[in-house]
Amino acid sequence: MQPEVKQQLQAGVTLVLGGARSGKSAFAEGLVLGSGLQPVYLATGQAWDTEMESRISLHQQRRGGNWKTIEAPLKLCDAVLANATSGNALLLDCLTLWITNLMMAEADITMEVERLAATIGGLQSPLVVVSNETGLGIVPDNAMARAFRDHAGLANQKIAAIARTVWFVAAGLPMLFKNDETNQDRK
Repeated sequence: MQPEVKQQLQAGVTLVLGGARSGKSAFAEGLVLGSGLQPVYLATGQAWDTEMESRISLHQQRRGGNWKTIEAPLKLCDAVLANATSGNALLLDCLTLWITNLMMAEADITMEVERLAATIGGLQSPLVVVSNETGLGIVPDNAMARAFRDHAGLANQKIAAIARTVWFVAAGLPMLFKNDETNQDRK
């Protein structure tokens, strides 16, 4: 059960971070639904195996039929630009699955993250980005896992820097890390 959070979704980027099964996706979905705008789900996950098929199915069931879903495993910038229109609130779920897809495609991840940041930095539509915080555990024992952790961490920093609001979700409890409106009051 998600705690109720009174937060008006603003134009621009909101980043929601958390660990696996932390409740970050459900929290992010609640932010988008609470906006009163048409919810658009930008799905980056790919069903590489039956376990991932099951995870995707659970997310789809939880969302129900009110969402417009766009599959964007690689061409995320194109999907954002095509759907960031008046009346839509976008949910990108999730940044770390997108990075996995880029790694599997042997893409230039740094360039793609820079391109994404440039694309979403000036959005007038609300965009909620979900991402795993991968740097809280032990150092992975293999080079690919370490590269993934590093790419994800750097991407999270890049998106957090341009986000108006950043939330961290642990055990289903959202914690506000950054709010530009609050920061503006302190200047």
